[in-house]
Amino acid sequence: MPLCHWPCSCYPNHTLNQTNDWMPDIYERWTAAHAVIIASPVYWYQSPSPLKLMIDRLVCADGGNPDPTSTSGKNADKAKALEMAGWDYPKHLAGRAYGLIVHGDVVGVESSRRALSDWLDWMGFIDAGVSARLDRYIGYYEPYATSHDALDKDEPVQEEVRNVARAVAKAVVELRAGRLQAVQPNLSQPRPK
Repeated sequence: MPLCHWPCSCYPNHTLNQTNDWMPDIYERWTAAHAVIIASPVYWYQSPSPLKLMIDRLVCADGGNPDPTSTSGKNADKAKALEMAGWDYPKHLAGRAYGLIVHGDVVGVESSRRALSDWLDWMGFIDAGVSARLDRYIGYYEPYATSHDALDKDEPVQEEVRNVARAVAKAVVELRAGRLQAVQPNLSQPRPK
């Protein structure tokens, strides 16, 4: 992906009226973070569209070119030559811990949480453990009108959310001390991408 720059240089895209969005700030925050916690509702078995759009825009973090001068900006022929010469697809955000909180009121929390875990694992993030992955139903099959009341009354789920944060904080301490690493050994990838 030498043509895709890290951080992304495709925006603002004035021709599509995609200007003044928050992604430049979001890239900086992801880069500065030792860990991330994503808290997300489930909409029709999926993450909400703003979260998915952010994920899509973070594609440059997975193999993007940190040196736009190597492709003279966006010269496709130069980018292709770089890739064919053995591009290593750098994972710019790898090594950070993560936690997930996914909630819904009817269906889809498990599959949505797994999809987010899979994405973060692919990006090279480090799972902060079973206590840092939460999927829960809140107000299961109850009216939307009282969903906030259901959350306010569900003190156990509130404590589980706090436990996600505690587990991620502990993982960051362990990472910074060099006592926590990705479970996967550092193997060469026969088909990097």
